[in-house]
Amino acid sequence: MNAATPSHALSCTLAIDGMSCASCVRRVEKTLLKQAGVTLAEVNLATESARIEWRADGPVPDTEQLSAAIRKAGFDAHVLQEDSNEDVGDNSDPNRHPTPWLSEGQQVALAALLSLPLLLPMLAAPWGVDWMLPGGWQLLLATPVQFVLGARFYRAGWHALRAGSGNMDLLVAIGTSAAFGLSLGLWLSNHHDSHPPHLYFESAAVVITLVRLGKWLEARAKHRTLAAITALRALSPDVAQVLGPDGQESTVALRQLRVGNRVVVRPGERVPVDGVILEGRSHLDESLLSGESLPVARQEGDAVTGGAVNGEGRLVLRVRAVGTETTLARIIRLVESAQAKKAPIQHRVDAISAVFVPVVIVLALLTLLAWGLGWGGLHADWTQALLNAVAVLVIACPCALGLATPAALMVGTGAAARHGILIKDAQALELARRIDWVVFDKTGTLTLGQPSLEAMDVQPGSGLDATQLLRMASALQRGSEHPLARAVLKAAQGLAELSAEQWHAVPGRGIEAQVAGQALKMGSQRWMTELGVDLSALHPRATDLQAQGLTVAWLASTTVRPELVEGLGAGASTGSARTVSEGTVILGLLAFGDQLKPGAKAAVAQLHALGVKTMLLSGDHLSAVQGIAAQLGIDAVRAEVLPADKAEAIRTLQAQGHIVAMVGDGLNDAPALAAADVGIAMASGTDVAMHSAGITLVRSDPSSVADAIDLSRRTTRTLHQNLFWAFLYNVIGIPLAAMGLLNPVIAGAAMAASSVSVIGNALRLARWRPASEALTPILKAK
Repeated sequence: MNAATPSHALSCTLAIDGMSCASCVRRVEKTLLKQAGVTLAEVNLATESARIEWRADGPVPDTEQLSAAIRKAGFDAHVLQEDSNEDVGDNSDPNRHPTPWLSEGQQVALAALLSLPLLLPMLAAPWGVDWMLPGGWQLLLATPVQFVLGARFYRAGWHALRAGSGNMDLLVAIGTSAAFGLSLGLWLSNHHDSHPPHLYFESAAVVITLVRLGKWLEARAKHRTLAAITALRALSPDVAQVLGPDGQESTVALRQLRVGNRVVVRPGERVPVDGVILEGRSHLDESLLSGESLPVARQEGDAVTGGAVNGEGRLVLRVRAVGTETTLARIIRLVESAQAKKAPIQHRVDAISAVFVPVVIVLALLTLLAWGLGWGGLHADWTQALLNAVAVLVIACPCALGLATPAALMVGTGAAARHGILIKDAQALELARRIDWVVFDKTGTLTLGQPSLEAMDVQPGSGLDATQLLRMASALQRGSEHPLARAVLKAAQGLAELSAEQWHAVPGRGIEAQVAGQALKMGSQRWMTELGVDLSALHPRATDLQAQGLTVAWLASTTVRPELVEGLGAGASTGSARTVSEGTVILGLLAFGDQLKPGAKAAVAQLHALGVKTMLLSGDHLSAVQGIAAQLGIDAVRAEVLPADKAEAIRTLQAQGHIVAMVGDGLNDAPALAAADVGIAMASGTDVAMHSAGITLVRSDPSSVADAIDLSRRTTRTLHQNLFWAFLYNVIGIPLAAMGLLNPVIAGAAMAASSVSVIGNALRLARWRPASEALTPILKAK
């Protein structure tokens, strides 16, 4: 249930049932924040869920007490387990909590059936047709709608009153009760008259019917906003075929798998968990992670990800991750977390909603008094006064206000997930639209991160040849995981190994160790300069190589002893060794090349099209960095930057008033990712980098950076549109209702339409497609 977060906090998610508007959200949050240990409570109306956090070193909240407190506030609650297949937001299924006798949809149909005979006469009256039913029949039809089908409004409104707040249900309950009570009073006092006055039972019954209809349509639409999570969960099968020690296969539930188990995946089946291929070869559809529509060849020793579809071959896998540790589970958690959190603008909306309902009730009371007492030259008419007050109460229901922001965020983050863009929180999504500078790391971000050794040059007079230089370099690099180290070791395969002792990495500079009694250093030109090494003999060659975009590493020795050179084999002479003076001297250089990612140049062009400037930030030599930047069309470069200084480079741009995104994949990028306004990590990189970033690119394609910014702008624009329409309904509707220009029935229809319209507007985001991608979407809604 609990998951560690970067802020050293623990968290869990509660499913909340019974919320109807922004005021309910506020009430649940206040209730949770009063509970012991809770440091953060974020309630999402669209997903009908609450995410709570508490400090790892503080008191742990009792989930049963949390649920009890929420129930006391008038809502139902239960804890969602992390290993459960239950979706956050499953509450929004319109038939999830049916009554014992009728489903939600059936109740709406029954309310419409009972209300229609009351509504038709009102519609026919302007045409001179009198279909009005006797008062007794009107009472008979309206009563079950008001007190049975509308009972939920009374229950929820009463809970709100007990909690000292108001909500949409309270407004509906007060408004429709006033219309029903007025009609009942008029009928009781005049039912013997031959010409009884007009009754308003239809206003009460039809308003309840329309509100129930609106909430039902809203729930159906909200269920569609969860398509991304539903599709993600559908990628994981329920069972797996486990291969026993005797070679026999058995069907095992997925939750019973353990790391190290052998699993069989037949052609056409989904890979159940993350694993490594032990036997077989096949083509796998990994579009859920890579976005590539073409299957990818996989063979023995290759890693595969749970959720991929096996092609034509039978595979035997060794399980390497299960349960919540699989790649798919981590993706689901990221998407759920993003959908549950609030955008910064939502906090301002919450502040408004906190006073919204009390203000509306005051406005309705003023409307009642103004029309009833004839203020401002109005004709005093208490019947009309009550109807106008009811219209004010009904039109002002703040449903749309509470749904405007979370609906847009849910659909936006879901669309992003389907295309390999995982957004950790709503703040990153909202802030990304304002990015005007994107800073790229080089290796593994714009390049493939698989450098190869392209050239070697030996220092004249060192007495070494290229093979000896490579053996010494490989001895230094054998303990390193750096991409350049892998390139050296690959080039040195088949050569006799030298042993290294006292191995030590100097951050941002290089590596030093004792090799066969020799103190060797291998690293950047900056380090060599700091050590006072004379580079003049090889400097022209290094400059040429760097101009080609190659990365140059220097190999130096602090002392040169004859026995070392003699031990390296043929080509070294004792006499030549004695000509080298003691001290730090250069032995040679090695140049590495790394291919640019296919989409790197297009990614930079897409960012420029969005009005975003780009910078290349690297610890490499200036000439090499400038060569890469020139090939890609990058606007600015910062070279020879130490890992500790990368964050400072970000802060320099921020100090100039820019909103900066940092794109990286390595451990040394984590401080810069955290310092940036929006950190964007490549999923092919380290876990530390991804934890430091607000956005993770599953495809590790730099083109997705522009896609993330584009989607952020579209989502934020939709969010603002929703808020505009939600406020517009009230800004226009409340004055019209107060002036007597809005019938309660029309007000009810407008209020229901406002909720459905903001969700419908948000659902347009589901059709978004990345500009960089003309491929099959990563996830297809089942």
